[in-house]
Amino acid sequence: MATFVMQAMGCDVAALNTVQFSNHTGYKQIKGTRFPAEHIRELYVGLQQSYLTDFDALLSGYAPSAEVVEAVGEIGQDLKKRAEGKPGSFFWVLDPVMGDQGRLYVKEDTVPAFKKIIGHADLILPNQFEAEILSGIKIDSLSTLTKAITHLHRTHSIPHILITSIRLPDTPTSTRPVLTVIGSTSKTDSTPRLFKIVIPALDCFFSGTGDLFAALMLVRLREASAQARLLETQSWMPDDKIPGPDLPLAKAAEKVLASMHVVLEKTMISRREEMRRKGYDDEKSHLAPGKDVDITQGEGKKWYLAETKAAEVKLVRNVRDLWEPEMRFKAEGVEI
Repeated sequence: MATFVMQAMGCDVAALNTVQFSNHTGYKQIKGTRFPAEHIRELYVGLQQSYLTDFDALLSGYAPSAEVVEAVGEIGQDLKKRAEGKPGSFFWVLDPVMGDQGRLYVKEDTVPAFKKIIGHADLILPNQFEAEILSGIKIDSLSTLTKAITHLHRTHSIPHILITSIRLPDTPTSTRPVLTVIGSTSKTDSTPRLFKIVIPALDCFFSGTGDLFAALMLVRLREASAQARLLETQSWMPDDKIPGPDLPLAKAAEKVLASMHVVLEKTMISRREEMRRKGYDDEKSHLAPGKDVDITQGEGKKWYLAETKAAEVKLVRNVRDLWEPEMRFKAEGVEI
């Protein structure tokens, strides 16, 4: 998904796949291969020998093992070294894909591997659970969230942080469920500049939204940084006087979330229509968040797989919503 999104947004992309699967893991059954670290390194050597490593940016995501995380880290550090002396000419966005909702879906040794390389990235995009793992701080309030972000800025020298899918007990109640995205670009003294964007939660599970978010964030942050004339500044860092809601990171996130929300809303409409055509009752959806469904046999399996297919994110037909999103969400300051 990330490759298509970046190409649709005008980027030339060289994709080094860490896996080759028959389908995404949301189907709960797959065939294919998780590539070893040697495979990733070999692909990068191939790019090097043909002088094809003049990249402006790197987007890294899921890695199936600690060794692959290390290989990706080597590639990122090599590209950053090549850009030395040319501030802003290379930018690394790292999505530390490890788990969600309190559960790891990678081996435990992947966690320290990510901790070793995140300090070389310019922007990291953890969800709430991953931010807890990386910082070692349980996030259960705005105060602990701020501590986690401050720790990542100071301990790992990460310039930009954007934490997704945040659900906190002290979040103001709403007539409908919401999700909060909270981000920060550090000041020169490593203190955070926080902002938040609150969006309505959609009552459906979608696979691949993390890749969609990461790809759009890279493109939109570069766009916002260009508008702020920061592309020749190390890590595209704005002046310390710029407050959180006015940061290029915040402006980029506003556009990204606007695009994603409308695409996912249209996907939900398409899913309902497709399930009705197949004779399934949409009111009995197996894909609502939090449902644990046995799909190993019978009609339940058939229903689940049909619904998972119907919920595939409808990107191609809605690509204009990536290009020209209707702005629906606004970044706000965070009061602790």
